[in-house]
Amino acid sequence: MSETASPSESKTRSSPDQKGHRQRLRERFRNTGEQGLADYELLEFLLFSALPRQDTKPIAKALLQRFGSFSAALAAPRAQLKEISGLSDVSVDTLKAVHAAVVRYHKAELNARHPLDSWNKVMAYLQTSMQHADVEQFRILFLDKKNGLIADEVQQTGTVDHTPVYPREVIKRALELSATALILVHNHPSGDPTPSRADIDMTRQIVDIARPLGIEVHDHVIVGLKNNFSFREKQLI
Repeated sequence: MSETASPSESKTRSSPDQKGHRQRLRERFRNTGEQGLADYELLEFLLFSALPRQDTKPIAKALLQRFGSFSAALAAPRAQLKEISGLSDVSVDTLKAVHAAVVRYHKAELNARHPLDSWNKVMAYLQTSMQHADVEQFRILFLDKKNGLIADEVQQTGTVDHTPVYPREVIKRALELSATALILVHNHPSGDPTPSRADIDMTRQIVDIARPLGIEVHDHVIVGLKNNFSFREKQLI
């Protein structure tokens, strides 16, 4: 069964010039890969199949103007994406599926079970997963005695500037998984990864409870929009 075009998709039918533009963009992508396309052109390309009858260039440019970057456009909440004129449910699904694929790719890089052997891959995964989230999330990477990845879990989701974290529940979950080390992670939707006093106090509580049980907290990473804050690097743990 073919997908029924939404009213916004039906307004603009493909012209010969538009078809030619799409073909030229496809050929350039085949010849040069992603480096040959500007951010708005790659967004255009992603929307071709979902919006077969529309000129996707103005939509792509509107996405960049609204969200500020290619990655932020992919990670934007569905409700905000649907505010962009011309985007249908199907095209929003396309963008969210691409973002999910990127997150899944980076997560697969960690599933070799040696996250501390490739810290850059850990940070790439955390950035992709969390940097554009519009509410705070508290995530834990649970590790075994060889620093292999046992589990990656989002423990709590909060508001734009607060996530409730219960240190004893963190340690209880670590014991359930037989984890011997943890990497704590949360994001700051404001974009500034500087820790608050509450962040510092909570981290020290977890460290103090974990240490007598033989569980090491390797780091607490706060994910910001453009950079991250490492408690280990700043000697806060």
